[in-house]
Amino acid sequence: MRDDSIGSKYHVIKVEATSAPTGMLGDDWFLYVIQKGDLSNSLMECKKTGTLKSVTEHAKGVAETINFRNVKGQKK
Repeated sequence: MRDDSIGSKYHVIKVEATSAPTGMLGDDWFLYVIQKGDLSNSLMECKKTGTLKSVTEHAKGVAETINFRNVKGQKK
């Protein structure tokens, strides 16, 4: 049985412009944050270059992939 409640799923909670990581160049960096349900201790913070739209789409895809892989009994 699959639980689709927000409490058990990863989702994007923030995408915002940020500075480049140390040692990296560019001014088109974004920070995106993925959270599991409403658990404040289950956050993933990542940086990626691109446009707001492309990074948002990427972040949503990452969350979807994690959710798909977490489905019990799911096989590749």
